Parts: sequence; C-alpha cells; structure tokens
Amino acid sequence: MPDRGGGPTGPRIRVGRPSRRVRTLLMTLGVLAVLGMAFTMFAGFWTDWLWYRSVNYSSVFTTTLWTKIGLFFVFGLLMALAVGFNIWLAHRLRPPLSAMSMEQQNLDRYRMGIAPFKKWLLFGITALVGLIAGASATGQWRTWLMWVNGVPFGQKDPQFNLDVSFYAFDLPWYRFLLGFGFAAVILSVIAAALTHYLYGGLRITSPGARATGAATGHLSVLIGIFVALKAVAYWLDRYGLAVKSSDFKATDNWTGLRYVDANAYLPAKTILFCIAVICALLFFATLWRRTWQLPVIGFGLLVLSAILIGGLYPAIVQKFQVQPNEQAKEAPYVAKNLEATREAYDIEDAQVTDYDGKSDTEDLTTLRDDVDQTASIRIMDPNIISPTFQQLQQMRQYYAFPTNLDVDRYSENGVEQDTVIGLRELNLAGVDKQNWINTHFRYTHGYGVVAAEGTAVDSEGRPVFTESDLPSQGELGEYEQRVYYGEKTTEYSIVGGPQKEIDYSDDSGEKSYTYQGDSGVSLSNPLNRAAYAVAFGEPQILYSGAIGEGSQVLYNRTPKERVEAVAPWLTIDGDAYPAVVDGRIQWIVDAYTTTNGYPYASRTTLGDTTADSLTAANDSRAVVAQENQVNYIRNSVKATVDAYTGEVKLFEWDTQDPVLKTWMKAFPGTVEPRGEISDELMAHLRYPQDLFKVQRELLTRYHVQDANTFLSGSEVWQVPDDPTNKSGSAVPPYYLSMKMPDQEQQAFSLTTTFTPNGRDNLSAFMTVDAEAGTDDYGKIRILKLPTSTTVDGPKQVQSQFNSEQDIAEQIRLLQGGDSEVEYGNLLTVPLDGGLLYVEPVYVRGGGLKYPLLRKVLVSYGGNTAFEDTLDEALNKVFGAEGTAPQPPPDTGTDPEQPPPPPTSDNPTVQQALDDAQKAFDEGQEALKNGDWEAYGRAQTELEAALKRAEDAQASGSGGASPSPSASPSGGAGPGADSSPSPSGSPDTG
Repeated sequence: MPDRGGGPTGPRIRVGRPSRRVRTLLMTLGVLAVLGMAFTMFAGFWTDWLWYRSVNYSSVFTTTLWTKIGLFFVFGLLMALAVGFNIWLAHRLRPPLSAMSMEQQNLDRYRMGIAPFKKWLLFGITALVGLIAGASATGQWRTWLMWVNGVPFGQKDPQFNLDVSFYAFDLPWYRFLLGFGFAAVILSVIAAALTHYLYGGLRITSPGARATGAATGHLSVLIGIFVALKAVAYWLDRYGLAVKSSDFKATDNWTGLRYVDANAYLPAKTILFCIAVICALLFFATLWRRTWQLPVIGFGLLVLSAILIGGLYPAIVQKFQVQPNEQAKEAPYVAKNLEATREAYDIEDAQVTDYDGKSDTEDLTTLRDDVDQTASIRIMDPNIISPTFQQLQQMRQYYAFPTNLDVDRYSENGVEQDTVIGLRELNLAGVDKQNWINTHFRYTHGYGVVAAEGTAVDSEGRPVFTESDLPSQGELGEYEQRVYYGEKTTEYSIVGGPQKEIDYSDDSGEKSYTYQGDSGVSLSNPLNRAAYAVAFGEPQILYSGAIGEGSQVLYNRTPKERVEAVAPWLTIDGDAYPAVVDGRIQWIVDAYTTTNGYPYASRTTLGDTTADSLTAANDSRAVVAQENQVNYIRNSVKATVDAYTGEVKLFEWDTQDPVLKTWMKAFPGTVEPRGEISDELMAHLRYPQDLFKVQRELLTRYHVQDANTFLSGSEVWQVPDDPTNKSGSAVPPYYLSMKMPDQEQQAFSLTTTFTPNGRDNLSAFMTVDAEAGTDDYGKIRILKLPTSTTVDGPKQVQSQFNSEQDIAEQIRLLQGGDSEVEYGNLLTVPLDGGLLYVEPVYVRGGGLKYPLLRKVLVSYGGNTAFEDTLDEALNKVFGAEGTAPQPPPDTGTDPEQPPPPPTSDNPTVQQALDDAQKAFDEGQEALKNGDWEAYGRAQTELEAALKRAEDAQASGSGGASPSPSASPSGGAGPGADSSPSPSGSPDTG
C-alpha cells in the first residue's frame, strides 16, 4: 500500500561515504574483535580439556561436555521448532483480506515493513528462543545422567509403594520435562497470538468477530495442550507429596505426607487431574465447534475446583479434623518420617543407652588409674597451636601451616597414638621480593611434615615433635617431602623448564630443584602458551624466556578443588587432611553422594548444619556442596590427592549406595574399587566430620523412635555453643581415642555433647567409631542422661572454671601485662557413670606471640583442678597420692607453693638448695610483674642450682638429695608442663 504519510520533504543532503582506507580499517578491527572473542572462548575450553587430560580424567570432561551439548541442541531445537511452527501456522492461517478499519490500516504498515524480512525474522526469533532454552537445559546435565543411569534403591515408599529411585532419579527429570513443556506452550501461545493479531486473525477494535475460526482453533489447541500439561502436573503432584517440605511444629524441615496431605490433598489432586483432562478435551473440541463457550466453561470449572478442592477443602480438614486431635491423627505419618529420616541419614542403628551422669564411687582415688585406660586425653588442640608450629617449625618466611591443624593416628614404638599434624606449605606472602618470576617460577612448593604428640608437651609447654626440622625427620621415616599441592597453594606455578626452583634452605644456603613429575600441562606448544596467556590474563606466558622445553603449568592445586573438579557430582567435606602413606604425602578427602528426593526424609541445609565455631573463623573449612538442601547423604567416596604429583584417586567406600552406583554408571572407570585401598592408607582413613555434624543435628530430634514423644517435643536436644570462645557458633566435634562404657578398649572416635533445647545442662553424649577398617567403624553410641537430675553441660563447666576464685585469680595473673589466655578444646570423657571434663589452657605472653600450654583444667564430680600438668590436675581431682583435693593457696600464677627445700649438713648441697629457692622466689616475683625476660633468667638459675645440688649429692659428699617433686619446675608423668609461663630464652623460637 502507498505511504499515506504527508508533509513536504526537505532538500536531500548527500552524505559522503567513508574512504576505502577507513572501511578497510573498520572491517579489520571488526574481524580482529570477532577472532579475539572466539579465541577467548576457545582458550577456556582448551585449557579445561588439557587440565582434565593431565589428571587422567578426560572422560569426565567429555561425558559432561557431550551431555551438555546434547541437551543444548535437543531442547534448543525442540523449543525453536515449537515456537517457529506456531508462528508459521499462524501466518498460514491468516485471513485473505483485512477488515477495513483504522486498526487494520495501522497494522498494514507493519505488515509491509516486515514483508521482505519475514523469513529472517522467523529464523531470528526461533534461534533466540532456541538458544535460551538450550542454554537453560544444559544446567540439567546431572538430572539427565541420574535419570538415564538410575539404579534401584531396593526400598519402597510407604504411600505409593514405588522404589525410592523414582523420587530420587525419575521425578526430577519428569518435572524438568513438564516445566519445559509449559515454557514451550506459553511462548507458542504468545508468538501465535501476536502473529494472528498482526495478520488480522485476532482483532481488538475492529467490527465483527474478534477472531477468525482458524485463529480460534489454533489457540484453543495450544491452550488445550497447556491444560493437558496441567493435568500431568496434578498427577505428578500426587507423588510430589512424598518429598514435599513443609513447616511442622515438630521440625522446620518436615518432608512427606501428613494427615491432611493423605486425606485431602491426595484425593484433591486426583480429582483435579480428571477435571483438567476433560477441560483439555473441550479445548481440543473447538477444532470442530469453532466456539470458546464450552472450553471457557471447562476452564472456569478447573479454576473453581482448584480453589475449592485444592485449597478450601484441605483447610477445612486441617481445622476440623486434625487440630482437635492432632497427635492421634499425625502419629502414623510421623512414624513414617522417623523411619525414613533415620534410614536416609544412616542413623537408624544409633545405640542410645541410659547413663547416670554421676559416679557412685565414694573413694575417687580408685578412679585415677582408670582415666588412662579410658582415654588418651589430647591436650594439644589442633585449632589453637598452629601459630606454635609456625613459630617453631616455619624455618623460612615463605612457609606456613594451615590455620587449623589435623589429628591423625601414628604408631610410636608399636603403639598407636593421637598425633597433631600439619604440612609446611608454600606461603607466597612471605616472599621478600614479589615479582612474576619469584611468585610463579622460583617459589613453587612447601616442604615436609611437622607432627607432634597429641597427649604431651615439653617443659616449656611446647609440642613434643615427632617429626620436625627442615628437611623433616623423625618417626615417619623416608618419604617425598615436597608439597606442590596443598590447602594454601592457590597460585599457579610453572615448573620443569629452564628456570630453577628454590627447594629449601639450610645452613649451607638455598638448594635448587627441578620438578620431576608430569602432572602439569605442557607449555612447550605455542598454542598452549597462548591459551594459558589468555586464560590467566598473563601475556608474559606467551613470550617469557623462563618457559621452554619441559615447562609445565600446575594449577587447581588445593585438594578439595581437584576432587570437586574430577568428580563434580560429589559433595566435598570441609576438612582435607594429610597423611604419610607408602612413602608419599597424601591428602585424604572425604566425599559424599546426596539427593533431596528421598521420600518422607526431612531435609537439612548442609551449609547451616555443618557450620560451627571453626567454620565461622575459617571459611576454607566449609563443605563444598553440589546441592545445599539434602535429605539423603552417604560418605560413599574416599579420595586422595598426592601432594607431589597432584594425582587424584577416587575409592568406592560405601559399596551399597545406589546414588554412587548411578554415578559410576554415568562415569565408568573414574572410581576405583574399595579393595584397591592399601592397608597403610586404610590406617589413616577416618569418619568424616561434616557427616558427623549432619547426623548429630538430625539426632537432636530423631534420637527418639516414638511418634508421640517426637510430636510432644519433650526430648528435643540442641548442639551447644562452643564455650571456649565468643563466636556464638556450635561446638565442633573432637577426635579423641577413648572407650565408651560398653567397649573393652580405646577406639579412635569423634565426640560431641548435647544439651536440652533452651538450657545449658547436659542431656546426652555422642560418639562414633572413627577408625576405618574396624568392625565398629561408623557405629554411633549415645549416652542419654536422666531428665530428673541435672548434670553440668559444657557451658556450665566453663562457667565453673571461670567463677572459682582461685582459678579466676590465677587466670588474671596469667593475663598480666600483654599476655593473652586461650582456652583449648573442652573434652568430655565418660568415666564410671560420671563425666570427666578436660580443657588445656594456653598463654601468649611477653615477647612470645604463639600459644604455649600453661595450665590444664579438669573437672569431675564437682571437683575442679587448675594445674600445670594434666597428671597434676587429675591427681588433685581424684585425690591421688593419698591427699584429698584441697584448694591451692594464693601464690600468684603457681597453684601450689613448693615445699621447703630439704636441709643438708653438706654446705655445697645446702648452698645450692638455697640458691634454688632464691631463684624460684625471683621467678615468681617476675611472673607477677609480667617481666618475662627476668622470669626466663630466674628459670635458668633455678635449673643450674638444682643441677649443682644433684651433682654434689651424687659425688658422695652427704646431705639430703633434692626430690624432683620438690622442684618448682618439676613435672609429673608424660606430658608434664613444668613451667607456668614461657621462658624468655632465645631458643624458644
């Protein structure tokens, strides 16, 4: 049609075309920009492929990639075809003539404007919706792989009698398909309606019918498909009730059917399904009747039914049937939830035993020897003493230890003992001269293991190292000490080329080294160098002379990062720990399989459940979760990462887990059989902390198995806040070798305590056997304290420590000057019906900026001791050595005044004893004044005087021999801490 727009036109202005040179320049810049973007995308893909190939997990990369590509093209093409077909059909069904109205005359301009570009416009719209839909579908690669590889659980839900795999693997995929179908229909309806309107099939203001018969039939069929999908949604919603979360007074994360679900929502969904099917048929009938009357009536009936049957009826049932007798109505469904939740979190076999909480033994001295048999009490807190390791064993500024050390078991003289262990990792912040060569070429790795006994300290309150120095030496024997992969190693390094690395330094100077492994990606290829220059944003990689033949780049170097990358379907425990295994340092990483589709099992949020006072202070200890809300979890995989080569191995641990079997079908060959775990590696595997934290959180409610008790809430527990700090977060679980009342010998265990909800007294004590390879591994034991009596909980015990006048006065003196007191882990040990609490106390003071063990707090049966050593504290609490526990006299920081030195007829011995007493008095005075240097001198003089007295006595000159117990610096038993405060001598670090 001719342009009816009017108005005079002005003179034409001739606009000059750009010159050939300008056009060539612009075209060149455009081509370069496109090539640059393309190469940037290629660099990301290529470097990922090279990395997966370097760790021998290229199958994970290809499987994931092809799955995403397949989903992208299939669902992108389906969406494009659905929308494109309906646009084409709406255009095909357009009326031959437009109505003569202003509305249609205005639309004529748009029709004429797009007429030359109709095919391109159709292609552009369909391509756009296809790209969006395809990109969205790629995020469902896990759902697809679980559906197509799903393995039966062998357990059926109590409502529909379907295998759990239907809810875990099938239902999520069906819901995705349903959601995709809804999106395709809605976009098709919108596209078809706009096309019909543009070409006159739909009219808003034109006289006559508002829609042609063809448009009516077309849109009715699309709406009918939408209603049919809604019918499918109602049918799936029936099964969805088994995995539906809701708030319930018994728990905030209730999952599964309740009375109103089974007796109101379930029949309502079935009725709505039938109505939706009838309504869809009425819409399809418009192909013959060409009228909206019946479909509109049917759709209105569906909406009204959804309101009345799906909303109002369940509310009436809840109000008038459930609420008047809620406990009786809900009890059968609560019983199903209890059983499913306990099974899903592997706590169904938790052994709950009544425990008095108070000892009936009148003579406590008889229990003193039982303590050593009951537990190897660890006074070295791995979460406190990292600065001590740092100060005494760092050796060079470019080394560092993790903020939180780890507890493992190692044999010493054939006896296993709890050991605190850490790696001397690379700390680039300590490199004096920061530049690209130093950061990425010369300083590339840490060096050596440092380990200390968990149950002992030396006379200065320092750890008793069993592996130390640089290079490390001690009880661990020969092993590869270089640490190229670790928790603190976050920067990439380029090794193996012409640039030498700094290996370590000793008295003879720096030692150089060239990496001998092959775990990195080769940079000999110019294409690889260019790709990594782009990927890392570092152009020097492309042309630096420090890179040459044999150069390879190491990255993704933290253990958790590597395991997550090679097994993206696993949830990673927050605490990877090192162990010396078969002559190599191996990082051990616990990994979990999870799902949130276990019917009737209540959900938990991993990020919240696994949080405690340690994760609050150290984000790196947080769990790496693939899905944060789960209602099924298993520690199905034990992974190792070689600290030198970075080699990742995944070992099947839970051989019965159907989720792991499903992923092993999806990624064949990536997980090695459990039988491949060596005996030496098995000796260092342990029960993981994050799983234990999830289980203990569930057991605060699900330790009861009676539905009525669960509903009453009278037995709800809580995990207490950590009383040793002010974080306000939950107390972490502690590894400890101990035996429970039903055990014959000590077992390496994870322990925790519970308090009643809203109160601080103790309600239960929980342990799990943590030593892999034993028959009782994973067995949960709970000692339940009586509700009729009150037993002090951790917070009350800590308050008791802090409120006793003598202890408070000594702590105040320890805090004199610029000293700082730090409380270690408050350990709880069941003993003879009562509970023994032990807490090490550390002091940072004077010129020493690292904590040393100065005191040990012990409490049992209302008796409290605050002594220099664990043995002294235990002796005092249990009245050992024939003396009942008495409050210590106020003598400053030392809780006991030393007895008067014995006299002697030998003037040499007597003079030495007098000098010892004088040195002790001077030391106590210096301690009160916070003069650590003077205190150190006094301690040196004291030791020298005692040595003179001992030598004089040994020479046969007569007189009384000074008793070690009379020595102010003497300690009793292993781990004795003979000095109440740090020495000022230079050799303390």
